[in-house]
Amino acid sequence: MTLTAAPVLDTPRLILRGPEPRDIEPMIAFLLDQERAAGFGASPDRGDAWRWFALNVGHWHIHGYGYFTIEDKASGQPAGITGIWNPEGWPEPELGWVVFDGFEGRGIACEAATRARRHAYEDLGLTTLTSNIVPGNTRSIALAERLGAWFEREYENIHMGRDFLYRHPGPDALGADDDGSVEAYA
Repeated sequence: MTLTAAPVLDTPRLILRGPEPRDIEPMIAFLLDQERAAGFGASPDRGDAWRWFALNVGHWHIHGYGYFTIEDKASGQPAGITGIWNPEGWPEPELGWVVFDGFEGRGIACEAATRARRHAYEDLGLTTLTSNIVPGNTRSIALAERLGAWFEREYENIHMGRDFLYRHPGPDALGADDDGSVEAYA
């Protein structure tokens, strides 16, 4: 049972879908891992992590977009999240991603984020996106650059402190290969 009216998006290896109750525990586990979630906004306790999950559900209802759950087709397991995030206080819509423990190093974040970006441009009509990255999060910076984003500026994130804002190419600048395919991102 989905908790939002999120569309279901497909890539060769992944399903991007709205959050479901079965996604609560994997998301809470990620947010409680202070080291792994440091660049995303680790939660100090289970209650705060649960509230973040509910915030994402509400974000979908308010904006009509939010973080998709990334489901690994092979295992049927939640592998992370990706999507468009723009809560109160954000400078503008952000393309974000997180890959859960055990799913790193497979190109999942790139494949999923590429598909979410295409959805934002083609289906939502957005014309620009950023990725807001905590300084020192070298893996996210590398992925943003792999997606064609470039460092634009530093800013003060109301929740995370100093952040780097990376600007993604607009829909007109993306090539036909921006389809999230495994061949392009493996």
